[in-house]
Amino acid sequence: MEAQTKGYLVAEPVFLRACRGESVEHVPVWFMRQAGRSLPEYRALRGTGSILDALADPDLACEVTLQPVRRYGVDAAILFSDIVVPAHSVGFGVDVVPGRGPVIAQPFRSAGDLERLRELTLEDIRHVTDTVDKAVLALAETNTPLIGFAGAPFTVASYLVEGAPTRTFGIIKGLMHSDPALYHSLMDRLVQMTITFLRAQVDHGARALQLFDSWAGSLTRDEYVRFALPATKQVLAGIADLDVPTILFGVGTGEILDLMATAGTNVMGIDWHVDLDEGRRRVGGGPVQGNLDPARCLNGAELAITATREVLAKAGTQPGHIFNLGHGVLPETDPEVLTQVVRVVHDEGKAGVR
Repeated sequence: MEAQTKGYLVAEPVFLRACRGESVEHVPVWFMRQAGRSLPEYRALRGTGSILDALADPDLACEVTLQPVRRYGVDAAILFSDIVVPAHSVGFGVDVVPGRGPVIAQPFRSAGDLERLRELTLEDIRHVTDTVDKAVLALAETNTPLIGFAGAPFTVASYLVEGAPTRTFGIIKGLMHSDPALYHSLMDRLVQMTITFLRAQVDHGARALQLFDSWAGSLTRDEYVRFALPATKQVLAGIADLDVPTILFGVGTGEILDLMATAGTNVMGIDWHVDLDEGRRRVGGGPVQGNLDPARCLNGAELAITATREVLAKAGTQPGHIFNLGHGVLPETDPEVLTQVVRVVHDEGKAGVR
């Protein structure tokens, strides 16, 4: 496929073609959390303060989005944002505490809290769409696609209900099992907010979307089917007409990958707990993204390159592989290590190469 840029036809980027399972010139690569704490240029630009304040500045957020593309030569940029932005934008009372994550001033507890999750409007997220506009314009020079994203309803709900990051998910599981009607009302609100958020990003030029159901792996298979999958399906159905590839990703989801693959996404993200060949088998053979263990990048380039080659070997030569980590870049990662990983993927990755 081809795209129109500045009056000329240009080849569709390898990342987008790989998302669709097409043949490509080289395996595309990008990294979750490629923008941010691991980059010295990010730390110099950001200084201190809440990430939500940084996201409110489109010039700053655009620059952070572009930094890893310049440094690494990755095949896609991902918008510098956060999965709690929609809830924050409607005034639910969210902050992102450095070293801890999202913290909710008054966690969701009752039907009265539904009113605090009012309809998300385009004006609420004007700072986000302004950032998308700026990033898309800058990325057009190299025909690099921008990935928009959002948190899947269950994962966002887990923060709103728990009030902070958790290892047990005890409060939200208590809600879903003791008051499923209230729980599903919460999910309905989040579904609509998520659809609005994703559609706005595409309307302003994002060329792919990733839905982070980061904590779906905390659920049993039955819980996933009852309490997470329906909302994920609704979100993906609500953006299906946009004609952009979608990626669905979660951590610790090896035992529910087959269920997640029924949600209606183009690409399944596979974390590092499952080898790519087995992960692809579990999701029915479609395009996959992943899945280098982020910790394998903490001990120098040589060991990271070995791990990269292991992932490429598991991926094989079947079309439809986007190289990525099995979760986000760890803050202590040496950026030069990731530069070497990109080089090896581009030079040696053979999945779907014509």
